[in-house]
Amino acid sequence: MAKLYFYYSSMNAGKSTALLQSSYNYRERGMNTLVLAPALDDRFGAGKVTSRIGIETDARTFVPEDDLLALVEARNKHSQLHCVLIDEAQFLTKEQVFQLGEVTDKMNIPVLAYGLRTDFQGEPFEGSKYLLAWSDNLKELKAICDCGSKATMVVRFDEAGNAITEGSQIEIGGNDRYVSMCRKHFKEKFFS
Repeated sequence: MAKLYFYYSSMNAGKSTALLQSSYNYRERGMNTLVLAPALDDRFGAGKVTSRIGIETDARTFVPEDDLLALVEARNKHSQLHCVLIDEAQFLTKEQVFQLGEVTDKMNIPVLAYGLRTDFQGEPFEGSKYLLAWSDNLKELKAICDCGSKATMVVRFDEAGNAITEGSQIEIGGNDRYVSMCRKHFKEKFFS
């Protein structure tokens, strides 16, 4: 029986690297994977999943309006899929998380979703909230705060290095804008 997996963490825990390794493992054994990435994350070019350690793969982009069950069904008719992998899964909608559950339940294809648990204000993303609620298997990938503790939060900074406490939940960026921190240091930065 296939399962829906959610691998979550703060930034810089190796989510994209783990996704790329999982996809490679399937492909090395002659199996087909479908890698999905949100169209809005174009830091490394649209339709790419890129790890900070320099590895990458092509991905099929999706937008909030896409029906991921229909997308997977169409792709599976073309060539049998053995696994679906989603990068930046926090950007999924509630409906898309439900659709991914249908991929596992009706099509018997495992789905591995990788994403952030919370935003820069400590609030859950829509996709993460429903993945945490509906996934069969939850796996935390660990990142480290500057103090050496486990980083569970993300702080957004402006160009001057000041923590930002208001703004749009979604703003694409990397190490230039975001830093992973433990809850203690997140509170110090966010509430100071």
